[in-house]
Amino acid sequence: MKQGEEDAKLVKEPKKPTQNYIFQKTKITRRALYIIIGFLIISILGVVVSGISFEV
Repeated sequence: MKQGEEDAKLVKEPKKPTQNYIFQKTKITRRALYIIIGFLIISILGVVVSGISFEV
């Protein structure tokens, strides 16, 4: 049995008609990316601040 092609792209460009992609380049994807990055930054800052405060 043959497998299908596995050339999936990470981000789909708006004008390229393909179905092998993981993310679309839309406003929703960008907002989700910003929310995830913000959450990671807040989490890292929380770990650093709690580490500094517990050392004293």
